Amino acid sequence: MITQVAMVQAAIDVNGMGQAQKVSLADEIFAQQPNMLASILALSRMGVGMVQLEVPLHILLVTFQAMKRSGHTWPIVSEDLQDRCMQRLTARARFNDGLPSDLANQVVEQFCDEHPERYLLAFVYGYLGDHDLLRVRTDAEKYLLMAALNLVECVAFAGSTTAP
Repeated sequence: MITQVAMVQAAIDVNGMGQAQKVSLADEIFAQQPNMLASILALSRMGVGMVQLEVPLHILLVTFQAMKRSGHTWPIVSEDLQDRCMQRLTARARFNDGLPSDLANQVVEQFCDEHPERYLLAFVYGYLGDHDLLRVRTDAEKYLLMAALNLVECVAFAGSTTAP
């Protein structure tokens, strides 16, 4: 649903916003996708510090802006959907853990290439990598990484369903 052009423009939009504009966008998210916002804000209760919390918040802002730019009407991402997507994401991570590194890399590459929201997924991985958050060193970083990747999964699943 989210094209490369929409993704790039969304990142440009958010990067060009001042604090007041970001707060306004966060208010839109609260009104239209409250569970997505809650999943990121909950990270502060899981040991994610305020400086690190800026990373998934930025990802959420860009994700929502890309959803808006897609021209698609998005259903509300429910807590149930978030839970189901997290279960699939966790199962995939556990599966990859037991594979030899070259095979694991192939599986990850195939997953990324075939992902329904591959431009969003690429943005999230890139942004997390830019902030050195792909190497999980603490539980807080693990929660942050999983929450950011779960946003992608929820958008992909919600985008594939018909809006109510």
